[in-house]
Amino acid sequence: MTVVLLDTNIWVSMLINPHGFPARLQKAWFKGQFEVVMSIPLLEEIADVLTWPRIQKKYGLTTQNIEEFLTLLQQRAIQVIPTGQIQLCRDPDDDLVLETAILGKAQYLVSRDDDLKGDSDLVRYMQKHGVEIISVQRFFDWLQN
Repeated sequence: MTVVLLDTNIWVSMLINPHGFPARLQKAWFKGQFEVVMSIPLLEEIADVLTWPRIQKKYGLTTQNIEEFLTLLQQRAIQVIPTGQIQLCRDPDDDLVLETAILGKAQYLVSRDDDLKGDSDLVRYMQKHGVEIISVQRFFDWLQN
């Protein structure tokens, strides 16, 4: 089974745009087309973003919506415990994403973050660990084939 790490921006998009590519990924996950790897710090980051007042107000998210979503992620994802040993990015949150993907033995790290996708050294480092950093569209195309 293919293991995937979906970056925080993908999870947030799933919840706020039920018709976009990230929401389609959620449906594919529910159908068992791939497994997701997650860590508590990533869940906390997702929760933090979803509880921003401007996000809640703009998209009509309730505390209950957010809690149900986070519970679902926690229950259905493979859980790993990052140690903070990876320090490659200017953004420590990105280091957490990378380490979670590696520890969870993800084959793909799906992100919209150009800091991750556009850094050739980082891409090569992750490839050495068996992780390909790709866009939502590319991963969705891979799922379709």
